[in-house]
Amino acid sequence: MSAAARLLLTPGEPAGIGPELVVRLAQDAPAGAALIAVADPAALQRAAQRLGLPLRLHPWQPGAAAGELPAGELWNWPLPLAVPETPGQLDTRNAAHVLEALRRACDACLAGAADALVTGPVHKGIINEAGVPFSGHTEFLAERSGAPLPVMLLAASTLRVALVTTHLPLSAVPAAITAGRLEQTLRVLHADLQSKFGLAQPRILVCGLNPHAGEGGHLGREEIEVIEPVLKRLRAEGWQLEGPLPADTLFTPKVLARGDAVLAMYHDQGLPVLKHAGFGQAVNITLGLPILRTSVDHGVALDLVGSGRAELGSLRAAAELARDLALKAHS
Repeated sequence: MSAAARLLLTPGEPAGIGPELVVRLAQDAPAGAALIAVADPAALQRAAQRLGLPLRLHPWQPGAAAGELPAGELWNWPLPLAVPETPGQLDTRNAAHVLEALRRACDACLAGAADALVTGPVHKGIINEAGVPFSGHTEFLAERSGAPLPVMLLAASTLRVALVTTHLPLSAVPAAITAGRLEQTLRVLHADLQSKFGLAQPRILVCGLNPHAGEGGHLGREEIEVIEPVLKRLRAEGWQLEGPLPADTLFTPKVLARGDAVLAMYHDQGLPVLKHAGFGQAVNITLGLPILRTSVDHGVALDLVGSGRAELGSLRAAAELARDLALKAHS
């Protein structure tokens, strides 16, 4: 790879805060990173004008070199919008642009033309309203890259929380937690904690599904019939697994100190704690992909566009982690 990690940035929803965050990141880019925005250059310039910030764009295409740039400058892989954005107002006509940016960026990473993908916030609702079924970045990138099972991991400081199920109605979660899915998820998590984060023997804390981890079967039998047998099999392979643990006491400092990562059974079991601990500074990492992908932990924040009050911390943390993982992968 080049001396600087080549990070493709997709700003996400053009009417949201994503383009402005990309412009702000260009003012003080992480050292060792070449930032390449897959975006409409005119939209980036409009975002810079709203914020009163300088921005100089350098055209880029896959196969071209890219290195670190001075403050206020950014590499740009041009991708025009269908219509100019109206700040704070969603428009279905630009939904195809959002998805095309993801396709291009994913394919470029697969081809080795870039080292990692950093995604800004998208609005799932407007993409679906445009007639395209879309449940999220994770699922979209997995399908595009041919990954059999992506695993969502969010990290804030030393806390890492992965999920067995992601964007499902709560009523559908129990049926989705099968022995096969749980084992596959654990294998992806374990392998990427080793390969991406350098943990030779990862210690994983596993949540139960039910209150009090089922309380011996009195509050549900998923722990006894599904979770415990999987953990027993993997422990026999030498893995360090603890659980199933009651989620209400797992997320306490004393218990968390015993693990390198937590595996939660569903979205709102693990992520409220993670976001309470580090919202605005947390990073979403998709495990199980053949590419490196990190993302912000927040939404499009339509009400903050043009205000300059949107927090940059999560995008900066996502770019810094993508840089670190890319450099580690090629060291």
